[in-house]
Amino acid sequence: MSYRIGQGIDFHQLAEGRELWLGGILIPHTKGAVGHSDADVLLHAICDALLGAVSLGDIGQHFPDTDNTYKNIDSKILLKRCYALVREKGFWLVNIDSTILLQAPKIRPYVEQMQRTIADILHLNMDDVSIKATTTEHLSFIGREEGIVATANVLLQKY
Repeated sequence: MSYRIGQGIDFHQLAEGRELWLGGILIPHTKGAVGHSDADVLLHAICDALLGAVSLGDIGQHFPDTDNTYKNIDSKILLKRCYALVREKGFWLVNIDSTILLQAPKIRPYVEQMQRTIADILHLNMDDVSIKATTTEHLSFIGREEGIVATANVLLQKY
């Protein structure tokens, strides 16, 4: 049996007047992430982890921000497409472990809904999708609420 691991990370600036999409759901907040798509850092980090695990580059290679086809696209669509590429390589996803770094808002009330959304897209059980969050104790651009970061690790198994 063959396994692969992948690691992804994504950063986005935060700005007033933007929606905050995380883990495929809209989270109420005064600021949202700035990006070419819906700027869902968590889904982007998972995409990069999936692609990296099978040596397919990164999300920007497959869905460049210079292509208007992807302008304001729902990142759930990008995640589905990335996973299809992984499946074409003969792998299926075992689990995800992820962390969101942001000062505010608190996301604990939304974690279960994010897990359900991601699990549905990737045909996983909810307990195969770990989502954690942490602040930076008001340090750095994250602590000043200027930006948001997400990291993700995935385990793939050859079928």
